[in-house]
Amino acid sequence: MASRIPKHRRRRHKHAVGAPPGTLKTDPNGLKPALHLIAYGPSDFTEIDNPDLSTIQQLQEKWPVVWLNVDGLGDIQVLSELGRIFDIHRLALEDLLTMNQRAKIEDYDKKLFVVMRMLEPGQEVNTEQLSIFLGEGVVVTFQEHPGDCLDPVRKRIREGLGRVRNMGADYLAYCIIDAVVDAYFPFLDEVSERLEVLEDDALYRPSPQIAARIHETKRDLLALRRAMAPMREALGLLMQGRTGHITESTRIYLRDCYDHCIMLLEMMESYRELVGSLLEVYLSSTSNRLNEIMKVLTLISSIFIPLSFLTGLYGMNFDRQASPWNMPELRARFGYPVFLAFVLAIGIFQLVLYWRRGWFSKVIRGPVAPPSRRDEDAQ
Repeated sequence: MASRIPKHRRRRHKHAVGAPPGTLKTDPNGLKPALHLIAYGPSDFTEIDNPDLSTIQQLQEKWPVVWLNVDGLGDIQVLSELGRIFDIHRLALEDLLTMNQRAKIEDYDKKLFVVMRMLEPGQEVNTEQLSIFLGEGVVVTFQEHPGDCLDPVRKRIREGLGRVRNMGADYLAYCIIDAVVDAYFPFLDEVSERLEVLEDDALYRPSPQIAARIHETKRDLLALRRAMAPMREALGLLMQGRTGHITESTRIYLRDCYDHCIMLLEMMESYRELVGSLLEVYLSSTSNRLNEIMKVLTLISSIFIPLSFLTGLYGMNFDRQASPWNMPELRARFGYPVFLAFVLAIGIFQLVLYWRRGWFSKVIRGPVAPPSRRDEDAQ
C-alpha cells in the first residue's frame, strides 16, 4: 500500500546537530537547478531559459525588474553563486534548503525573505515550499521541482496585462503571493463538492469506504489549515509596514490578499466542522441500519416461535394407547396435512399482521436517496 503521508511531510532536510549557522546542506538526490529569467519594463520584456550567471548582473542594470525562478535545489555551488550575485544572507539560503517550513517573513536589510506553502496540482493535498527573495528591482523564487501556479503571473508579464509592467519588484512579489493564495480556492471548491456527495452517501449509503473518505477529507483540511494559517500571520506583518521593501501603493493590494487568506481559513474551518458532523451522520446511519436489521431478525424469530412450539409439542410422540389423554390427533387420518396447514396459517397471519402495522415496509424499502448535486450537474 502506498504511503498516504503528504510529500511535504516526507521530505525533510535536517542539518547535523550543532552545525554552524548558515551551513548549506541539500538533498543529494534533488533535482539540479533549472533557471528561468524574465526581465521587463513598461514597454518590453525578455525571457531567458538557463541564463549564464555572469550576465545576470548586466540584466539587472538594463531592466527595471528582473525575476529569476529556480526549479531544483540539488546543487550547492549554483545556489551559493546565486546567493553571492543577489547578496542573499547565508541564513536565508539555509532556510530555503530546509524543507517543510511554515510560512514566514524575514527582513535581512538588503533582501526580504518570504516562505510560503504552495499547493501542488493533483487530487492529494501536497504543498511545496516556495522561497521568495525581494530586493531592489529583483525577485528570486526557489522551488524544489518544476511545476507551479505562477503561469498567470508570467502571462500578465508577457502580454502586458494589468499594471505589473508599470510597477516595481515589490508588486511582482505581491502578484506571486496572490497567485499562491488564490490557487487554494479551486481545491476548496472541489472539497465542497466532495462533501456534498459524502453527505448523501453517509446518510443513504453508509459503508466503511465512506468512513475512510470522511477521515481522508478531514486530514486534507487539517493539512491545508497548517499551510494557510501561518500565511495569514506573514501577510499581516507585510500589511503593517514593518519592512521598507514594500511600498505603500503595493501594501494596498496586500490587504486584498490578506482578505483572501481570511476567507480561505473560514472556509476550511466550516468544512472541518461539516466533516465532523458527517462522521456523526455516518455513525448514526450505520446504527439505524443495524437496528433495522435486528428488527427484521426479531420479526422472523417471532414468527417461528409459535411454530417451533407446535412442532416441539407434537414431536413428543405420546402413546395414544397408554392413556386417552395422550394427543388424540396422533391417529387422525388427515392429522399431518391439517397440522401443516395450521402452522402455515399462523405464519401467514403473523406476516400480514406485521405488514399492516408497517413493521416490514420501512425496512424493505429503506430510505430513498435523492440524486446528488454532482448527478444533477451532469444532467
